[in-house]
Amino acid sequence: MPKSRSLFIGLSIFIVVVIAGLILIVSTKNHSAGSNSNAETITIGSKNFTESLILDEMYSDALENAGYKVNRKLNLGGTLVAHEALKKGEIDMYPEYTRTGLLDILKHGKVTDAREVYNEVAKAYKEKWHLIWLEPSKANDSQGLAVSKKISDKYHIHTFSDLARTAPHLNFAATPEFNERADGLKGLQKAYGGFHFKTNKLYDYGIKYNVLLKGKADGTVAFTTDGQLTDKNLVLLKDDKHFYPPYYVCPVVREDVIRNDPKVKKVINEVSSKLDSKTMQELNAEVDIHKKQYKQVARDFLVKEGLMKK
Repeated sequence: MPKSRSLFIGLSIFIVVVIAGLILIVSTKNHSAGSNSNAETITIGSKNFTESLILDEMYSDALENAGYKVNRKLNLGGTLVAHEALKKGEIDMYPEYTRTGLLDILKHGKVTDAREVYNEVAKAYKEKWHLIWLEPSKANDSQGLAVSKKISDKYHIHTFSDLARTAPHLNFAATPEFNERADGLKGLQKAYGGFHFKTNKLYDYGIKYNVLLKGKADGTVAFTTDGQLTDKNLVLLKDDKHFYPPYYVCPVVREDVIRNDPKVKKVINEVSSKLDSKTMQELNAEVDIHKKQYKQVARDFLVKEGLMKK
C-alpha cells in the first residue's frame, strides 16, 4: 500500500473518531442539562379567573422550558374543586393562596401572621394529604379598599384609618354581602371604628372601579392584585391595623412529584420569586384591561425576567 494512501486512511479514521467523540459529549451534555425526555408528564390545574390562568401558564411554560412535559387543566372551578382534583391525582399542581388553604380547606381562621399561616398550611397539607406547599411568592391577593385619587388628595386618605375617619363625607360603592359580612363593613367598623359613610350603595363587582372613575362614588371594595388598580386615578389604601389576613400566591404540589424529581421544585420556586403584588396587578391588567391573551402575557413575563428565551 502506498505511503500516501496509508496516511489518508489513518487520517480518515482519526477524524471519524473525533466526530464520534464530539457527538457523545454533546449528547451527554444535553442529557445532563435536564432535557427530561423520559420524564413523566406533569399536569397543572388552575381556578377559573384571570390571575390563576396567568399563574398556571407561567409555571407550565417554565417547566416546559426546563424540558418537562406539561398537561394543562384550566378553569377547574373554585378552590374546593381544584383541591379535590389535586388530592385525587387528577392534577399534580395548581397555584393556591396561603390564607385560602387555611380558611377554606383547613377551616382554621385564627392565624393572621403571614409566616404562621404558611407554616400551618404547609404542615397540615403534608400530614393529611401528602401535598407540598412550595415557596410563597410576594404577591398578596388579599381584600382591600380603594378610593379615587381625587378624593385621596382632597382628604389626605392613604390608610384604612384615614378612610374610617373621613367616611361621613364620602359615598361608598359596596359589593354584594360586603355590608353584612364579618370580614366586610361590620368587621371594619369593629376593628377601626368609624366607617359610617354618607351614602352606601350596592354595585356589581364588574363595575365598582368605573363607579369611582366616573365620580359616582368615592371609595369601594378591592382585591389587592386587581388589574384596575394600575390606573393612576385609583389609590389602594394601606390596611394599617392589618385587619385583612395575607393571601400569598403559592403553588401546591403532590409530594410524589417532588420526590421523583426535586428539580421541579427549583423551577417553580424560581418563577414565584419574581412575583409581587404590583407585578400581579400589571399582569392582570394586561388581560382584563388591555385584552391580551393570558398565554402571551405569561410568556412575555418569563422572557422579560430571563426565565426563558423567546
